[in-house]
Amino acid sequence: MDLRLSRLPGLPGIRIASRVLLLPVLATAGIGDACAYTITIGTGTKAAYLRVGDGSISGGNYNAGGTPAANTTVNLVSVAVPANVVGNTVDQAMTGTGRLTSDLDGFVFCSAGQVYISAFFRLPTTANQSATLRATSPTTLTSAGGDTIPISQISWTSSGIGDTGAQPIPAGTFTGGTQTLATLLRNTWNESCHTFRYGNDAIIAAGTYNARVTYTLATP
Repeated sequence: MDLRLSRLPGLPGIRIASRVLLLPVLATAGIGDACAYTITIGTGTKAAYLRVGDGSISGGNYNAGGTPAANTTVNLVSVAVPANVVGNTVDQAMTGTGRLTSDLDGFVFCSAGQVYISAFFRLPTTANQSATLRATSPTTLTSAGGDTIPISQISWTSSGIGDTGAQPIPAGTFTGGTQTLATLLRNTWNESCHTFRYGNDAIIAAGTYNARVTYTLATP
């Protein structure tokens, strides 16, 4: 996921571009209909799947035998900050783009402006193993002129339409370096919707600030 913040002279603004990262599923397994945020899936050939933002699936939804596939779409998360509130410490909500439906069953799981994230780690057995979802980010967003904004100014909340319990991929803040976002039990489909925000805690110099965050799903 690419992060880009822009502050224009005379009209301060913030813009965040999100690159979707998708790891292709190696095989498929059928499951029953469901639209909860954590669902048990059937055993099958060992495979790992991660979708952040947009994604592709062929042959129908996963619960109907579909196969997720790689997708190189770049999604955008952005916010325009009015000049009279720049640096006033009030969080600025960001609006994301991208598909809002789950590849599990086609359910519209996220609301407009959120970023959909889903993952699973499938095994041919029910061995007690888990995969680890991590995000790796630089410590700052940096402009061409060398000005910086701490990456910790970017945070997110986590939810899902129809959900009432804790999310499998919970709320957090980028810390710089590699951080663990979630531990996901084998043979479960996990999905959450992230709403990003900018902390707006300082008056920043005009310019475009960039950083890249890489999501990975590590398996035993």
